[in-house]
Amino acid sequence: MESIALGRTKLNVTPFGLGLAALGRPGYINLGHHDDLGADYSIESMEARAHAVLDVAWEAGVRYFDSARSYGRAEAFLGSWLSARQHQRLTVSSKWGYTYTADWQVHAEAHEVKEHSLAVLDRQITESREILAEQLQLYQIHSATLESGVLGNSEVLTRLGELKASGLRVGLSVSGANQAEVICRALGVTVDGELLFDTCQATWNVLETSAGEALREASEAGLGIIIKEGVANGRLTERNDSPAFAEKKTGLQELARRHQVSVDAIALAGALAQPWVDTVLSGAANGAHLQSNLTACKVTLNADELAYLATLAESPESYWATRGSLAWN
Repeated sequence: MESIALGRTKLNVTPFGLGLAALGRPGYINLGHHDDLGADYSIESMEARAHAVLDVAWEAGVRYFDSARSYGRAEAFLGSWLSARQHQRLTVSSKWGYTYTADWQVHAEAHEVKEHSLAVLDRQITESREILAEQLQLYQIHSATLESGVLGNSEVLTRLGELKASGLRVGLSVSGANQAEVICRALGVTVDGELLFDTCQATWNVLETSAGEALREASEAGLGIIIKEGVANGRLTERNDSPAFAEKKTGLQELARRHQVSVDAIALAGALAQPWVDTVLSGAANGAHLQSNLTACKVTLNADELAYLATLAESPESYWATRGSLAWN
């Protein structure tokens, strides 16, 4: 994969990146996550598995890796892999704002606790830097929302401006039915007369397209656009056996047969086809699924196929309600 610039940053990314949400902790909401991990949740086994998937990604040409403080031990697994392999010319990002609270359990009363305060930012940037050191190049607000008030918190924004002035790129990730509104609000946040945010990471897939116009505006403003949940936590894969999805699945399977790839690759190709996208994250938890995801790079969808994919979109409210009902496994 050829490297491209991430928005106006001087960071280079590849069309696909690897997100470590499903690799750094025993429980996650991806369909079939339990099967991917083989019910072996020891830290040593999970670290070895994470390293194996990271190796597959590197060999395939992936050069962008994304983590977060709340992804269990994902930063530590990424850090130990970087230390062992000594790879160069890659981009590493992480996120702050959630604290992991599941105590290495698959089922927990709360897997993560959200707090967008200055105290949490200061604590977590210190923790992230202790693990990732100079490899950490992009630090993002984790799931900024209007409700959290983070985009109006002058103390936090000032601190983020200071981190940016020190050379760290600053971004935000967004989630929920109001993603577009949050992105538009973020485009109005300035420090010393300049846009604060360098990047925006958002959920966009063929089921949830509501942030598309806002992401286009963000791209035109110079922000790097990172897409997460391109296969909708497994809903846009063969694993989705919900009767409510059957008709859409049949259509995706037909496209997959036509292009000689898998259903997940068609979904990801739909994300890659958006002109404002810089990089799409794979959230795969095993090497086979990652390799399947990456075949999206060889898919070129024609206008009729893209028009068909556009018919699959759900309302944001319906999409996020379904996502919220997914079981940790």
